[in-house]
Amino acid sequence: MTDVRIYLPAKTAMQSGRANLHNWLLEFEPSATTQIDPLMGWTGSADTRAQVRMKFDSKDEAVDFATKNGLNYHLLEHRAKPARET
Repeated sequence: MTDVRIYLPAKTAMQSGRANLHNWLLEFEPSATTQIDPLMGWTGSADTRAQVRMKFDSKDEAVDFATKNGLNYHLLEHRAKPARET
């Protein structure tokens, strides 16, 4: 069976707000190692599923999709950000 990760992404360093962080992502686990091209030096792989990233509005939708398609999923819950002291 195929393994996938389901998680809520953290904000990037270029982001100051919390917009666009409410979608849950489903990504396939890498199944092939990356190789360095000897001519160009680029890193590549024969695994095309590594390019697939699916967005869902809720965690339950992502889990339902994985179970309906027979995918083993790893649910990565985010840690709550501690309250800021003033």
